[in-house]
Amino acid sequence: MSNNPFSSLTPTLVWHYFYALTQIPRPSYEEEAVQQFVLDEAAKLGLWAERDAAGNVLVRKPATAGMENAPGVILQNHLDMVAQKNADSSHNFSTDPIDAYIDPELNNEWVTAKGTTLGADNGIGAASALAVLASKDIEHGPLEALFTATEETGMDGAKGLQGGWLQGSLLLNLDTEELGDICIGCAGGVDATFTLPITWQTPKAAQAYRLSVKGLKGGHSGVDIHKQRGNAALIISRLLDSVSEHIEVAAINAGNLRNAIPREADAVFVSDLDESELNPLLTTEVDIIRRGLPLEDRNMSVSLERTDMPKQAWHSDSQHTLLTAIRLCPNGVDRMSMDTPGVVETSVNLAKIDTQDNQLELQSLLRSLDDAARDDLADRMKRLFESFGAKVQLAGEYPGWKPEPGAAVIDTVIEQGRKLLGQEPNVTVIHAGLECGLLGQNYPQWQMVSFGPTIEMPHSPDERVNIASVATFWDWLVLVLSALK
Repeated sequence: MSNNPFSSLTPTLVWHYFYALTQIPRPSYEEEAVQQFVLDEAAKLGLWAERDAAGNVLVRKPATAGMENAPGVILQNHLDMVAQKNADSSHNFSTDPIDAYIDPELNNEWVTAKGTTLGADNGIGAASALAVLASKDIEHGPLEALFTATEETGMDGAKGLQGGWLQGSLLLNLDTEELGDICIGCAGGVDATFTLPITWQTPKAAQAYRLSVKGLKGGHSGVDIHKQRGNAALIISRLLDSVSEHIEVAAINAGNLRNAIPREADAVFVSDLDESELNPLLTTEVDIIRRGLPLEDRNMSVSLERTDMPKQAWHSDSQHTLLTAIRLCPNGVDRMSMDTPGVVETSVNLAKIDTQDNQLELQSLLRSLDDAARDDLADRMKRLFESFGAKVQLAGEYPGWKPEPGAAVIDTVIEQGRKLLGQEPNVTVIHAGLECGLLGQNYPQWQMVSFGPTIEMPHSPDERVNIASVATFWDWLVLVLSALK
């Protein structure tokens, strides 16, 4: 690893392992190589390690001298990463390492990647766990490091974790993304897929066009949902709807991941109008949309260009139904929490639109701190789309993580954070799908807490991790391990 751009950063072991992880392609469902890397590292360190049928890797490290009777601690993280890139990037997440670097334009205070997600979510957590396993000078009780599989696209590893495999009783989840925050609860979720039939016809108009929406910020469909960022899927459907009497739509495609707010979308349609007639109509609607976007999204670009004539287009009745269904699809915050001020309780992200041979498929991710509220939103959306003749599939359901304020492990993390930070840590409940709710189903005796360094804009190509926060988080983790006696 002589080309490691982070070799001068501290803590040395954390950045050593983080760089190693950036060199191993690890999008969700393509994690065998990174799992093997962890197993190989454990073997080099002389530690017991095992991979289960779900792809989770568990490594055990004995307690240091004098800590043998301390409660067993589990360092939990996930190995997969979100695969998002800019439209002009040729990166192949299945084969290419991440091109990560220290950004001089951000005063050399942040690590980011060129044109792609960085994988600090949750690569920094995994690197920190590996660094603890490799360290010779950290006090700790009996230790287990649990590296879960396929967290980003369904939490498959957490769902497949079997009871009785782990021995510890205190779980430190290393997947919170704001230094100083301590997460003690999270939202559950469910995937919703709505499949609408398309009635086709031979195009009647003379010219074909491609409409594209780009330049939106996107972001995490949970922690960023309250920021009202532009959703490319909804924006392009609104633009098409605004000129629907002049066009015949042939295809709409937007987004590619349920847990990311879609940043880009494109559509193909035919029309008898030329560009000089279409552009003013679209520009008027774009200006209206832009005024309703947050500042970071107002650089959105919308382009119209001629393209090859499609073989078929949507029938006018079908077009009206499909565009209406998309326009009415719930998106964003559904309800704020009544128990935790300022926290989103229930939300939904319209994540993807895909035009197929005979159907239009919409994919959404519903989240809630309250499983009953999540199910109510799912039922409302099911009824809405069934009224348009859609087939509805609800799958991948996972529970929320119910907070337990006052648990000993939480108090310890707070106390050590107070000493290190010089201020009271911020105890939060996060509107995102940490694995703790699922993990606790088979290990109800566990006390759990989550903390981590500062990672901004996860799930987007602007993802970055603050260098100084990694060092502070490491010091915090070391203090907590020593204090859990």
